[in-house]
Amino acid sequence: MKKQESTRSILLGAAFLMATSAIGPGFLTQTTTFTQTLAASFGFVILVSIIIDIGAQMNIWRIITVSGKRAQEIANDVLPGLGVFLAALVVLGGLAFNIGNIGGAGLGTNVLFGVSPQAGAVFSGIVAIGIFLVKEAGRLMDRFTQVLGFLMIGLTIFVMFQSQPPIGEAVTRTFIPETVDFLAIVTLVGGTVGGYITFAGGHRLLDAGIKGQENLRQVTTSSVSAIGIASIMRIFLFLATFGIVAQGLQINPDNPPASVFQLAAGNVGYKIFGVVMWSAAVSSVVGAAYTSVSFIKTFSPAIARVEKWVIIGFITISTLIFALIGQPVTILILVGALNGLILPISLGVMLLAAHNKKIIGDYKHPIWLTVFGVLIVIVMAYMGGYTMINQLPTLFS
Repeated sequence: MKKQESTRSILLGAAFLMATSAIGPGFLTQTTTFTQTLAASFGFVILVSIIIDIGAQMNIWRIITVSGKRAQEIANDVLPGLGVFLAALVVLGGLAFNIGNIGGAGLGTNVLFGVSPQAGAVFSGIVAIGIFLVKEAGRLMDRFTQVLGFLMIGLTIFVMFQSQPPIGEAVTRTFIPETVDFLAIVTLVGGTVGGYITFAGGHRLLDAGIKGQENLRQVTTSSVSAIGIASIMRIFLFLATFGIVAQGLQINPDNPPASVFQLAAGNVGYKIFGVVMWSAAVSSVVGAAYTSVSFIKTFSPAIARVEKWVIIGFITISTLIFALIGQPVTILILVGALNGLILPISLGVMLLAAHNKKIIGDYKHPIWLTVFGVLIVIVMAYMGGYTMINQLPTLFS
């Protein structure tokens, strides 16, 4: 019984680690910015992104679980050197996101306590580092992300009710959109399962010793739950923002999510934004640092031995870089879109591994999941290329 409870706790922790890694400052900024642009039709973007997210996540987590290997090891088995390339993409993307995460944490403390964003970022970095200094860091990380995840969702639901969105229109346009925006879809998918994020929970399960075909059912449930948690937060934030847009109120482009919370619930809403932003940012700092380092620790026993110190160094570097360059809204959207371009590569590698007996043994990957995955690779590669050529340049015009 105790072992079952421990396994359930780890599976839930992995789901929340992945979800809260996705729910960062970029997540909040992207959701409010695109809702302001697309209004009710943004519901369709969320729906499409959830379908793609589930397909990508189920494929990737299953292959990691069955093989008992991390993504970079699987990639190297598919093609020597490919794992190093994938790790480089993920770590660079994780570092870029973490700079924004640290900045978001600084902004959250600024709203709550009036301290400078730089001072708040340093404080938040110390909190994140403190988790990895504890002996039971994995268990504390699981609990930390669960508490902050529930807190963020609960507060956002309150703000959503305050903004009184036209639910009927939102539901209608979710299935019959007036406009379809490829940049929004690519950015949302990139911000949910792109880059390091989709691997956060899968690698956490391996570190906790959960692997093999006997755990597939539980792992699949956990992977879908992770997308569900992130999607619930996305939906309620969309509705909160849509309520403000439908009223014709002006959202401040310098800080869209803060403006939404303040317009919906006044000064109380603004303070709630501070709590949500800090929670989203710090939990994402933890997830990004942990997962990024998990991509390089297998390349050298020396790195594996000092893993927690490498994670602490990763957080420290992110904090120092933020102090020098900041985190403008456009950059957060750009990084999300670029992370979406990593997904076709990482998912494509996993699908090749899914049918390589040297990697997965006698496991038979479901045909429908393979087809689903291949479609996602094609669609994301097409939309990502289209976005890079036609839409990203308009962000800077």
